[in-house]
Amino acid sequence: MRVYEVGDGPRGLIVLQEIFGLNSHIRAVCDGFARDGFRVVSPALFDRVERGVELGYGPEDLKRGSELAARVGYFEAPMLDVRACLELFPADMPVSLVGYCWGGTLAWLSAQQLPRLKACVGYYGGRITSLLDKPPLVPVMLHFGKYDKHIDIEGTRVIRQVYPQVQVFEYEAGHGFNCDQRADYEAASAALARRRTLELIEAHAAPPHHGRDAQA
Repeated sequence: MRVYEVGDGPRGLIVLQEIFGLNSHIRAVCDGFARDGFRVVSPALFDRVERGVELGYGPEDLKRGSELAARVGYFEAPMLDVRACLELFPADMPVSLVGYCWGGTLAWLSAQQLPRLKACVGYYGGRITSLLDKPPLVPVMLHFGKYDKHIDIEGTRVIRQVYPQVQVFEYEAGHGFNCDQRADYEAASAALARRRTLELIEAHAAPPHHGRDAQA
């Protein structure tokens, strides 16, 4: 499995792709988090079936990405890759996770399965409502666009009812509103969601203290 790794901060962050591969947008997202002081790792989830896949956001890209995700398997194999990424960080480094679209659903699964994570954030994860059988083990924040044509927004409100501790936000936007390469990009919503994401991680993933301060 290839990974895109950037940054050398004291906190770790796993970034999970959409169904369009580890493309230029996801790398740009990783670069942004690295500038915020994270050591960032993003796995190429399609590598299990085809290496080097980088898609755009047109109809044919959507079709091909969906086919590749189905070949990989939506949940089991990608979660093996998430676990492998987690092992790349030192044991004492606090690690959080952010995922988009397909990765947004995987962020929810990660919260259910990986208690080592400090926080998980999912953007427009369309399959989360079918995965509410187990509670999250770590703090979770979810972002959805009110006008998402791919997700039943009314249905996502069940998440709050089942798990009131989960922060669920809705935005005046459609699907993929965080991606500036998509028609549904909505800058104000993207900025607000990012700020909230960083606030959650800041609250739960303080970097380790070393030296004299650690004994204070």
